[in-house]
Amino acid sequence: MTAAVAEPFGPLEPFVHPALFYRDEQEYLDVTVPFVRDGLEAGEPVAVAVPGKNLALIRDALGDAAGAVRLLDMREAGRNPGRIIPGVLRAFADTQPAGRRVRIIGEPIWAGRSDTEYPACVQHEALINAAFRGRTATILCPYDVQGLPDHVLADAYATHPTVIPSGSRAEQASDAYAPGAVVDRYNEPLAPVPDALTFAFDSDSLSQARHVAVGEAARLGLAGVKLDDLALATAELTTNSVVHGGGSGVLRVWTEDGYVVCEVRDRGRLADVLAGRKPVPRDQRGGRGLLLVNLIADLVRVHRGDDGTTVRCWFAT
Repeated sequence: MTAAVAEPFGPLEPFVHPALFYRDEQEYLDVTVPFVRDGLEAGEPVAVAVPGKNLALIRDALGDAAGAVRLLDMREAGRNPGRIIPGVLRAFADTQPAGRRVRIIGEPIWAGRSDTEYPACVQHEALINAAFRGRTATILCPYDVQGLPDHVLADAYATHPTVIPSGSRAEQASDAYAPGAVVDRYNEPLAPVPDALTFAFDSDSLSQARHVAVGEAARLGLAGVKLDDLALATAELTTNSVVHGGGSGVLRVWTEDGYVVCEVRDRGRLADVLAGRKPVPRDQRGGRGLLLVNLIADLVRVHRGDDGTTVRCWFAT
């Protein structure tokens, strides 16, 4: 584990980030639809990024007004939780006029998310508070009380400064709000996989590392665009290891549960908790490697440790 990361989580105003707890479709619509309509009436840009079934509910309830809303299926746009802040939330908010409040409904955690995905999901919810600190925005995050485990609902209280309890439409402060502690708690070590192909690399073997990864991924059934994506991710991560991670690293590739997994470990220390989860200014040189990996992979998990950093990526076969 690394030291606590409380520093990026200062005062949020004017940013607003409530969690909505709902038990059924009616409770869901009773809050989400007025939230959207109030935003449209106030002239605020509105986006809705929720799983497909709930997206259809909101779209149908809005009727003609749905045409004024940016609608995204979170099962696709947010398949990798690390992609949501840069590729969904900030991608929408950053294109709006400076100072204009934006409204977004974002539902990144739904029944069916795997245990492997969940740590990245809950860290995402915590990191929204750092990514939007001081921004003029409201992001409402629904949670299905009937479909989600108790620990997920408890974590929602820790990652959201305010909550809307089931059956209510009023926000109240969350006494459990502690996003920095959540990021640290889910900074879980990623245990090595014994039978994974393993290749140690340095600056002289970067090209060979990429070829090794691509060859093994192809043997394991990855093909087409996904294989190209893995090649790009491997190149970015191994280069980062050489430039920023002590000059060398270890690459591993294996298959699990319908995915080819690529992992890079090195001795670098990743201090920025938003690394790879925030847009990079156009005039900035470098700093896009982990962001690019988040944008193309189906899942990315990162472990920041005192002795180094591990980045693990999943690509569906």
